[in-house]
Amino acid sequence: MNDIIKSIEAPVNENVPELRIGDQVAVHVKIKEGSRERVQVFKGTVLYKHNNGVGSTFTVRRVGANGIGVERTFLTRSPRLDKVVVERHSKVRRAKLYYLRERTGKRARLKEKFSK
Repeated sequence: MNDIIKSIEAPVNENVPELRIGDQVAVHVKIKEGSRERVQVFKGTVLYKHNNGVGSTFTVRRVGANGIGVERTFLTRSPRLDKVVVERHSKVRRAKLYYLRERTGKRARLKEKFSK
């Protein structure tokens, strides 16, 4: 039974590194428009992760034009993810950063976590 489940589940995407909550990331997503395919970059902060095996996801939030917040959820094992680049790690004390939704400007910033 276990072999059948492993044969149909999606393979691990090697282009997605180990993400942590509060990371500033640039997610390169393959977008298909008609017959053409291009890569679009979505930069933002990782708000939360759902670790659910094949259905694992992570949500990235960025502030777009005119201060409007945009959140996008990505499947960790999706072949549509070209690559994910971690730009910096932030010091957080929560597992889910929902409080960033109400904050703007300097209040929405996270302190950078420096490795020793």
